[in-house]
Amino acid sequence: MDIPTRLPTLFLSHGSPMLALEDSPAGRFLDALGQQLPWPRAIVIASAHFMTDRPMVGGHERPHTVHDFGGFPQPLYQIQYAAPGQPRLAEQVTARLADAGLNPKLRDNHGLDHGVWVPLRRMYPQADIAVVPLSVQPYGTAAQHYAVGRALSALRDEGVLVIGSGGFVHNLGDLDWSHRDAPMPDWAAEFAGWMHAKLAAGDREALLDWQAQAPHARRAHPTVEHLMPLFVALGAAGAEPTVRTIHRSHEMGSLALDAFAFD
Repeated sequence: MDIPTRLPTLFLSHGSPMLALEDSPAGRFLDALGQQLPWPRAIVIASAHFMTDRPMVGGHERPHTVHDFGGFPQPLYQIQYAAPGQPRLAEQVTARLADAGLNPKLRDNHGLDHGVWVPLRRMYPQADIAVVPLSVQPYGTAAQHYAVGRALSALRDEGVLVIGSGGFVHNLGDLDWSHRDAPMPDWAAEFAGWMHAKLAAGDREALLDWQAQAPHARRAHPTVEHLMPLFVALGAAGAEPTVRTIHRSHEMGSLALDAFAFD
């Protein structure tokens, strides 16, 4: 029997849904990323757009593509990402979360929102890898999401790629919508720089207290759901992971699209 290669865990910023179609630095990065990683047998992905009051796991055998946005060009709504689900893996994920005392629930009819299919369409356009979506809790803490990841840390030794899909800096009200190449404002750069420094130092205590310690935390994330997938990915990498910055770019000023691998 083949022994699975240990996989990193990933945090990916999925940006605007137009990332699925547009030529951009973040899009080109994702195009190459899937070929650079060991091939996974399945993907478990925590999405900022799957929001629940407790951890929830999608267990549909053939999850549908969800176009959970409005006001974008029509071709975006025609995209179908027909990756299979894996109900057995979803049950195993749910069981591990339950064993950790996290009160999860299996949702057997859940589809793939754009936080799932936008990055995966760029990474794995053939849609031939099974996908299990995982929720975040918009009123939960970084520590709670880190605990979710820790409960799933064995998956990376079982050929399963664990991804957190969100946004590194995400304040839609502060974006310069008319200038895609607008410079990053100082407040966003200071927040991103603090996060990079703490990740590189492995300062988990500071990271889990980011809302109190990071500069401009509330402005960078008026709501927390887009940063919580980072803590799932961090926890899923194990006790003391090595952190690699694998992409840095931004759009419309403050929409930071940074990505990380945790080994």
